[in-house]
Amino acid sequence: RERGYDTGRFSFNVKGGRCEACQGDGLVRVEMHFLPDVYVPCDVCHGLRYNRETLDVRYRGKNIAEVLGLTIDEAMEFFRAVPNISRRLQTLIDVGLGYIKLGQSATTLSGGEAQRVKLSQELSKRDTGKTLYILDEPTTGLHFHDIALLLNVLQTLRDGGNTLIIIEHNLDVIKTADWIIDLGPEGGDGGGQLVAAGTPEAVAQCAESHTGRYLAEVLKGNRRGQ
Repeated sequence: RERGYDTGRFSFNVKGGRCEACQGDGLVRVEMHFLPDVYVPCDVCHGLRYNRETLDVRYRGKNIAEVLGLTIDEAMEFFRAVPNISRRLQTLIDVGLGYIKLGQSATTLSGGEAQRVKLSQELSKRDTGKTLYILDEPTTGLHFHDIALLLNVLQTLRDGGNTLIIIEHNLDVIKTADWIIDLGPEGGDGGGQLVAAGTPEAVAQCAESHTGRYLAEVLKGNRRGQ
């Protein structure tokens, strides 16, 4: 504010605060003619994406490039005293995305990560209890601990009156469903038929269902654990 900068100054998508040599990308394309082009760090901003004047501005000792280099977990500690920011960061942590960086490009996210970013956006909104969520294998690439976090979020949405349709192969997710629709019996051309439908316990008793066979083992393990 003292320098007359507005919020646009800290965006690398528009002129003003970004490095114009790389137009805020932090990378410069080098044409290799008969080989695929390669991208190297910009030699003006050294990959930081902003010009020197913008990088001179600091908040709690960090400039904008350093802030965007923080992981979500690190940013949560950094912005803990700013409720408007920390509340949104918490939703990303709740869906198991504490490891991604604030400034990470959306094009580098996996399909499952992108879905969970959208899910966190929904969590930050006021819940109406009338939303239909359709998720395609949201557990892809997740550690068991993160799957448990995601399941807690999904259960919270369900308990709020919302409906979730999830395409999933992970048995830890399947066993928690209220209702399963198992298509098969095989994959690809060998599938597409309704093999079983019902609660996890009902599908586990279907002899024709491959899912049911493995699900039965998981449910038995749960009972032994209890």
